[in-house]
Amino acid sequence: MTMPRIVRRRSQLHGYGVFAAESISKNTRIIDYAGELVRNSESEEREDRYFVEGHIWVFRVNRVWSRDANVGGNIARFINHSCTPNCYYEIVDKTIWIRAARHIRRGEELTYDYQTIGERSIPCRCRPGCPNKL
Repeated sequence: MTMPRIVRRRSQLHGYGVFAAESISKNTRIIDYAGELVRNSESEEREDRYFVEGHIWVFRVNRVWSRDANVGGNIARFINHSCTPNCYYEIVDKTIWIRAARHIRRGEELTYDYQTIGERSIPCRCRPGCPNKL
């Protein structure tokens, strides 16, 4: 399976972002969210440490497992959150796939809804003045 070309560069949303280096068709698998597979009980301390730094690198796979993209992660960890995303995620077994929610133009920044819950929330930066938290 050939994945679309994507690149990391500075984002107007937050820090670095991931951008389409070519147009991407709707529902295309773009990249897997890679990272060390750890038990959720082990990921809590890491999540707290990353959150203090303003990052959300840990992605919950299911009730038992999480992926820590700060350890063994790839470019997918730089995909920013948006309330109005152009991507979505799909979990297949313990693999997290980032997929195109619609046609994505070359040069467009990739975003998905992090769907975070609980006390770890930061202001959404998907657009200037967005009132939501993530």
